[in-house]
Amino acid sequence: MSVVIPWLGQFGKGAVVVFGVALVALVLTIVWGLLGAAAKLSGNRAAAAAANFYTTVFRGTPELLVLLIIYFGSAVTLTWIGKQIDPTVKFVNIPPFWAGAVAISLIVGAYATETFRGAFLGVDRGQVEAARALGLSSSQTFFYVRLPQMWRLALPTFGNHMISIVKDTALLSVIGLEEIMYVAERGMTMTNKPFTMYAVVAVFYLAFVSLIIVSVARLEKRLNRHLVRAR
Repeated sequence: MSVVIPWLGQFGKGAVVVFGVALVALVLTIVWGLLGAAAKLSGNRAAAAAANFYTTVFRGTPELLVLLIIYFGSAVTLTWIGKQIDPTVKFVNIPPFWAGAVAISLIVGAYATETFRGAFLGVDRGQVEAARALGLSSSQTFFYVRLPQMWRLALPTFGNHMISIVKDTALLSVIGLEEIMYVAERGMTMTNKPFTMYAVVAVFYLAFVSLIIVSVARLEKRLNRHLVRAR
């Protein structure tokens, strides 16, 4: 334990970075998931094909490989664009924080697409028809009827996606992001205590995941309270 104490401040900073990346990735995951689900359910062949391509590619490619392609691929692309604007530009890259958040969101968003699609299909058609009979517009029906019920159905599985987002942040040390895994690797080289350092990382991740599990369980109970009363 005495070996860990001098590193607790850096572990704390790394944990804040993990939280920030996970939060950004969570928001983007919801965006990609909703867009993908909407495309698959739209009836538009081009949109559905694009969504199928997206989910196939990002579900079928190793997560570490996706991260590296986005990080280094974005650097190559941005550098090329920069040279077109100013030939003196030598190298432009995206910060590891944003590259990591985008990569994780695209990976988990592919799974969220199928989760949201299935949840939308699970919404009772009778309620949608009732909303239209009451004179609600398509947008009002979506936001007041379909979306809330979809979210209730998707939440248990989406909780697993949230856990995946947090756990995937452990990959970001590969691209130089100073999160808790990065701190542990530095600490390991300086103290020669790999087990101790990685055990501390495990404690942090278990704490994050436990918080998600408890929060999702409470939210699920709240969203389903009308079903309990109906019994």
